[in-house]
Amino acid sequence: MSSTAKSRPARCVMVLGTTSGAGKSWLATALCRWYARQGLKVAPFKAQNMSNNARVVDGGEIGSAQYFQALAANAVPDVRMNPLLLKPERDTHSQVVLMGQVSEALSALPWRGRSERVWPQIAQALDELRAENDVLVIEGAGSPAEINLMASDIVNLRVARYAEARCLLATDIDRGGAFAHLYGTWALLPEADRALLHGFVLNKFRGDASLLSPAPEKLQALTGVPTVATLPMWWQHGLPEEDGVFDDRSRASGKVTTTVAVIAYPRISNLDEFQSLKNVPGVRLVWARTPADVAGADWIVLPGSKHTSGDLAWLRAQGLDSAVAVHASRGGVVLGICGGLQMLGEALVDPHGIDGNAPGLGLLPLVTVFEREKTVRHRNATFGTLTGDWAALSDVPMAGYEIHHGQTAAHPQMAEDGHAVMPEGLAWQNARGNVLGLYLHGLFEDAAVLHALFGAAAPTLDSTFDGLADFIDTHFDAGVLAGLIESA
Repeated sequence: MSSTAKSRPARCVMVLGTTSGAGKSWLATALCRWYARQGLKVAPFKAQNMSNNARVVDGGEIGSAQYFQALAANAVPDVRMNPLLLKPERDTHSQVVLMGQVSEALSALPWRGRSERVWPQIAQALDELRAENDVLVIEGAGSPAEINLMASDIVNLRVARYAEARCLLATDIDRGGAFAHLYGTWALLPEADRALLHGFVLNKFRGDASLLSPAPEKLQALTGVPTVATLPMWWQHGLPEEDGVFDDRSRASGKVTTTVAVIAYPRISNLDEFQSLKNVPGVRLVWARTPADVAGADWIVLPGSKHTSGDLAWLRAQGLDSAVAVHASRGGVVLGICGGLQMLGEALVDPHGIDGNAPGLGLLPLVTVFEREKTVRHRNATFGTLTGDWAALSDVPMAGYEIHHGQTAAHPQMAEDGHAVMPEGLAWQNARGNVLGLYLHGLFEDAAVLHALFGAAAPTLDSTFDGLADFIDTHFDAGVLAGLIESA
């Protein structure tokens, strides 16, 4: 299949789900790579994403899922691929990022008040991407049958109609009730929108697929929509989780030599950067929410946070502050990344009401001041001379990215307790050598860093994307994927 001339807008294939967690993101990623391997120019699109996992692209930041989908499509990630990103800071408030940039005006609006304000930018981004590509792989959000949200929908049915998308509806059969989920979703859609559904996808199936009959046939008789794929449960597809932590705590490749406990506070951000640790031989990754979860860990990691002072208060309420302090006092390895770095310092100072004031954990001699302007950029930097447990990173170059409001500097009265180990204050180490704070995200995604720390390399992203494409090629009915982009 060769690339088409751009005489018409891109064909749009959309992945909807009966629920959150049905498998939309990874399926959209697989479709991006599958269509790209057919010689087509492909781009991803998700009108609105709610996630604290973001990546830096030209023009600002987008959700991590669309970033990885773009790479799977062999495309350059672009803010138009996720024009609206909501980053939850509290249960009832999110920071709104429009076309890559924080919008304080939109952040202050009620949820339902934003839709009409942002739809013109969403439609424009969609139009531009369709004009530039052969295929657009679109991801929905949650469920298209959330009837309380239909009137203000800008991510599911409104996009599907506007793009004339051919939609797949995925469901998680491992949870049970999959056929009811599929039928109920179809039944709640407006009648005209049901025609957009071109196939049901059963995801996370365990067992003998022949035992599903006659359910798919009966479902098709009721709806007119065929079940086009039954996808087996696949624990290790290799993509990071988009919305939550992955709790397969006991999984490790080979004999465990290093247990890494990552503190899973409520507003954890950029957790996808730890995915590669799951693939490092000898490393066991644990998500920690209680002191018991960090007991026996070799490393404790304080990851990024969308609300540093709030997550620091949560950490104290769980007793994890004491657990981290005891671990560090015994010489245990501690790593803080971005918000985690800020927590490790002496104090958080917030003169503009950005995040909140709070005393830090006092493990690094630093003070963080939150500024109105947000730092969002890619960085290439090289570690200086490190000591103790982090000595292996001395003189190691690293490629990463920054997303933060805080600006951090040494506490003038405590400078002897630590020192900067990367230019421009991007990384700090304590005098003892076991505590490291780093502003750059992406430490464990850098091949040089993985080799220095563990003497190992994780699978490449390209091999992960190809594996996803092979998987759906095997398990979708013959001709379905190609048929979704054929002319009517």
